[in-house]
Amino acid sequence: MQREDSVLVIFNLHSSTNNGKLELFITNASEKIELSDIVLKGDSLNFNLPVFESSFKTRILSDGSLQGIWIKGTAARIQHWPFYAKAGVSERFPLKHGDAKFNLGGRWKLTLTRPNGTTRLAVAEFEQNQNKLTGTVITPNGDYRFMEGIVTGDSMFLSVFDGAHAYYFRGRADEQEQLSGFYYAGINGREAFIAVKDETAGIAEGISSPKLRTSDDRLNFKFKDIDGNWVSINDARFKNKVVIVQLMGSWCPNCMDETAFLSDYYKKNKARGVEVVSLAYEYSTDFERSQKTLRKFQQLHKVTYPMLITGVGVSDSLRTEKTLPQITPIRAFPTSIFIGKDGRIKKIHTGFVGPGTGNRYEEYKKRFYAWVDELLAQEP
Repeated sequence: MQREDSVLVIFNLHSSTNNGKLELFITNASEKIELSDIVLKGDSLNFNLPVFESSFKTRILSDGSLQGIWIKGTAARIQHWPFYAKAGVSERFPLKHGDAKFNLGGRWKLTLTRPNGTTRLAVAEFEQNQNKLTGTVITPNGDYRFMEGIVTGDSMFLSVFDGAHAYYFRGRADEQEQLSGFYYAGINGREAFIAVKDETAGIAEGISSPKLRTSDDRLNFKFKDIDGNWVSINDARFKNKVVIVQLMGSWCPNCMDETAFLSDYYKKNKARGVEVVSLAYEYSTDFERSQKTLRKFQQLHKVTYPMLITGVGVSDSLRTEKTLPQITPIRAFPTSIFIGKDGRIKKIHTGFVGPGTGNRYEEYKKRFYAWVDELLAQEP
């Protein structure tokens, strides 16, 4: 797919047939995403991502390749990216510099420099098998999910595409075990990066978490769910329960991973006195547009807890004041608010590290279980 600066974001698209029916999959390392709503008519082939506002309209060329556009919804505008898929090519990136000169496996301290000169820190964790490179980048608020690429000569190329993330890292390594290059995010984002191998590198999770704004430590919201029914935190179903309020959006890949986790957790722990409710901050204030994209999350992950549409856009500078005035501004998604049996806010945590982070995901789940177990042990 081609960005506005002509830089390409490359990924792998697989096709197969099952009982005469065409199936399409996007793969990123160990992740396999089955595409939906596939329509093949003449030389036209159109398909959607199972979640997000993300779809492809393409034409099949004489050699079996595809040419068309990727259509991505955003808060500001609908993006149209030129798209081309070359048939019969299995590798993501060519070994244009030969075999790898360095092994980039391990943990890296990553410093990214924004166009305005300010910097931000992250951690990269890579696994390398000969030329193949996989891994992810972890920030204080989440991760870049399943990334895949290669090391060829002294150069590394790494990308991910999941329908929302369209990220690409291009860099070079040196004898001092330092990486440098550029990180391309979305249709026009670009940051320079320097990475130093550091097995002790870490990220302080939750540093963007909101705090209570006043002494009022009880939420008081009421929004429509995706079926148009009003749901309030004061409803009987939440009384004397431990409640996790998930602040999310259907545009957010880390929210997708968190929704999968919460849906499974809720089914296993509902009988213990746990409730979950999602508050969605969408690209648009249009209820039907938000409803359509949020329902994809609900159906894909078989969510049985309420998913509410706040009606406040994610880009609204007053999104917190309009929905949850009891807390300081929501700076990142997802954010989870943990409410005790007494109805009072006990903890607020911003960020979610998903299955693409391996052991870090397992460690987060253990902390989550402990937080909820502690609240369940308390009296109302």
